[in-house]
Amino acid sequence: MAMRQFRVYTGPDADAVGLSVVKAAPVDRVRVSLGEVLPLLADAVASNRTWLADFADDEVEISSDLNDVLQAYRHFRRPGA
Repeated sequence: MAMRQFRVYTGPDADAVGLSVVKAAPVDRVRVSLGEVLPLLADAVASNRTWLADFADDEVEISSDLNDVLQAYRHFRRPGA
């Protein structure tokens, strides 16, 4: 009985004739309230969860009002301010 050879398929070859590389679709996004996510993030920071580092470069979208408040808070919480 002949042995079958299997290969892992990783998608079409980028240099194959007639194929063009298509830009990947954006990652799925989920909308949650700050009140829902903040307690979980605060607990994760307080517990020094290592998985937080995996998301350190992720961007979040916040309202301009919240951004103004956070910038003011950052300014006034500095030592010696």
